[in-house]
Amino acid sequence: MSNRDYRYGVVSEDVLKSYDGLSFLKGIVEGTLPQPPIGETLGFHLIEVAHGRAVFEGLPALRHYNPIGSVHGGFAATLLDSALGCAIFSTISKGDTWTTLELKFNLVRPLTKDTGPVRAEGRLVHRGRTVATSEGDVRDAGGKLFAHATTTCMIFPAKS
Repeated sequence: MSNRDYRYGVVSEDVLKSYDGLSFLKGIVEGTLPQPPIGETLGFHLIEVAHGRAVFEGLPALRHYNPIGSVHGGFAATLLDSALGCAIFSTISKGDTWTTLELKFNLVRPLTKDTGPVRAEGRLVHRGRTVATSEGDVRDAGGKLFAHATTTCMIFPAKS
């Protein structure tokens, strides 16, 4: 994981709508725009983005544990929701907005405080005018799969 100092925050709606999705996300990766506050809360960050692809990196820790002694599934679900949504976000035009309609995810092995850094990668599957889908996974540094998911998002084209 990077030792970079991250800045967190939320931009105004006017600022958000002044960018196309890919440019906005590149601004977050480059540090000219803030990382979202959820990243500070859970300890993950957007680290790579391209058209139809987004990668978040996080470090599972004891603070993410549930009562049964492993990282809560919500950690992986939030990483995947972010990566899959941003893979779609990277395709929207200036002024468009979007939201998640559905997230389906599967945990295939537990994350622990000893897992080390993990990456959630989201990849665009389909992009229509108002509906898009993406898929992705959470893997450790050695490529071992911990979770995978799909999402459907609604796209709201800019009003002309």
